[in-house]
Amino acid sequence: MSTPRDSVVRVGLLFPELLGTYGDGGNAVILVQRLRWRGLDAELVEIAAGTTVPETCDLYLLGGGEDAPQTEAARELGTDGPLHRAVARGAVVLAVCAGMQIVGRSFPGGSGRTETGLGLLDCVTVKTDEPRAVGELLVTPDAAFADLGRLTGFENHGGRTRLGPGARPLGRVVAGVGNGDGTEGVTTADEADGRVVGTYLHGPVLARNPALADALLAWVVGAPLDPLDDTDADALRAERFRAVEQGNLDGVAHRTWRDRLLRRN
Repeated sequence: MSTPRDSVVRVGLLFPELLGTYGDGGNAVILVQRLRWRGLDAELVEIAAGTTVPETCDLYLLGGGEDAPQTEAARELGTDGPLHRAVARGAVVLAVCAGMQIVGRSFPGGSGRTETGLGLLDCVTVKTDEPRAVGELLVTPDAAFADLGRLTGFENHGGRTRLGPGARPLGRVVAGVGNGDGTEGVTTADEADGRVVGTYLHGPVLARNPALADALLAWVVGAPLDPLDDTDADALRAERFRAVEQGNLDGVAHRTWRDRLLRRN
């Protein structure tokens, strides 16, 4: 899909009351603000659980959540619903943690049973006997995303995600756990299946990695984006890289940095 630059880009935040445990709704704010800083019109559409999901957004976001809300969100979205139709017509999806598990083929529910996912990504998430993955996560992007530079965030999840032949990882783990097999995240292997990106990176991930935000937005607008001054984001990234190099993997919060990134006029 190519959205003309003089049209409004609609960013849909799905079920923030169910999938908002780790502040991933901040990704929607980042996307909208980065468009507005470039003089492009953007609208944030918050889509509450129990309401009709519009098919007209250009980019959809799903965040992290606990087991029961995650299962409820998956059941509301269905296996062939509005989000599927939006992706089929060219919408972009960024799904984080529980959101990534939801858009896969299946994931473990809170009761121990396997829940059916949306099938937008060719992956399954399973429970293992491994310890919960909690802490800093540093990733070297896959070749398709090499221009993004290293990706930084924190993770907090119990599941392990296995990729099928129709998917590829977002990147390779440098520090942390990620999918559990040395890879992190999931994307569609063929753009004919839609542009869907899943990751375990919180932070919010787009505040920590503005190049990833711009990559998603470039897909939406159908053209390269003018550069922005990301001095504050670069400083945050450098601080997180140093923390990992020093073995500080305890997932320190960065609300002050996030606030600085969003405080521009």
